[in-house]
Amino acid sequence: MFDVIDELEELDLRGLKCPMPALLARRRFAAPRACSSTTPIAILADDPMAVIDIPHMCHREGHEIVEMTREGNSMRFVLVAGHTPKNSKIV
Repeated sequence: MFDVIDELEELDLRGLKCPMPALLARRRFAAPRACSSTTPIAILADDPMAVIDIPHMCHREGHEIVEMTREGNSMRFVLVAGHTPKNSKIV
């Protein structure tokens, strides 16, 4: 699918509390300099609500969760930008 090791950008959001990890991940995908839609981004978060907030943001925004793993007290999400418009309903 992806050569995650070679092209992975990492966003370390540990220490931030709900809803900041999901909001900053969303902002990263919306940034004008955002990576191409095939470049995965790894999000590190230690807020317990991130396991709910980040998948919910991905569902609403049309992004794909490629990987979701626990690393000690943190969660690591590998996401790929989607192409679904923000206002469309994802089923």
